[in-house]
Amino acid sequence: MRPIEILKRYFGYSSFRLEQEAIIEHILCRKDALVLMPTGGGKSLCYQIPAMLFDGITVVISPLISLMKDQVDALTANGIPAAYLNSSLSDGEQKHVIRRMKARELKLIYIAPERLMAEGFLGFLKTLDISLFAIDESHCISQWGHDFRPEYLRLSAIKKHFPLAPVAALTASADVVTRKDIVLKLGIREARQFISSFNRPNIHYFIEQKREPYALLSAYMQQRKGDSGIVYALSRKSVDELAERLQGDGFSALPYHAGMDTAARNRHQE
Repeated sequence: MRPIEILKRYFGYSSFRLEQEAIIEHILCRKDALVLMPTGGGKSLCYQIPAMLFDGITVVISPLISLMKDQVDALTANGIPAAYLNSSLSDGEQKHVIRRMKARELKLIYIAPERLMAEGFLGFLKTLDISLFAIDESHCISQWGHDFRPEYLRLSAIKKHFPLAPVAALTASADVVTRKDIVLKLGIREARQFISSFNRPNIHYFIEQKREPYALLSAYMQQRKGDSGIVYALSRKSVDELAERLQGDGFSALPYHAGMDTAARNRHQE
């Protein structure tokens, strides 16, 4: 099956966008790639389609549990066998995912960098047929990036343990210095870099003075009662307080942050 056929059958699109097709063909040739593409530009398809065409499993490194779940939910809804391994799963659920990996029932497995580098996990992966590593939010490996995470630095071990598996590093935010740092720290200096435009005509920015911010927010939401949205706040406490206040004013609002227990966080995400 060709990439365009995968795109149509499983994802419902009739044509590729930006440099998706060139990136996919490059990865299918088992070559490393650094992909810089705006949010909403279709980065995920650049490794999900090769994952469907490769014989083995594609390992996706992702920094956030919520991102993993969104991706896996979307893939399974499209009939693509995918799963994630993270702390939100019980021991029994994790063992079930491991069994599916061993039985070659999965095409994509999403894990955090800490899981990849946990004792014995790389050795376990070596017993499987690993076709591709995709590093999502790869700017996290760079100390010049806006969201540096020390645990990402250990991902340099991937090329040492799996020299023949291509690595695709993907991000929506990396300047020239950060991109150089990404390929250096991942050990993929010869990776081809695919840089797409950041222009997104469907996004508009507005800046207003912060006077009575809750009144501004409430008025904004009143005008869009039929829509869904995300409101960001600067602390866990303010997230909880804001959600409670919105609920009191009749809005369907829930808090979501890392301080919540796993069951509540999963419930709110659903």
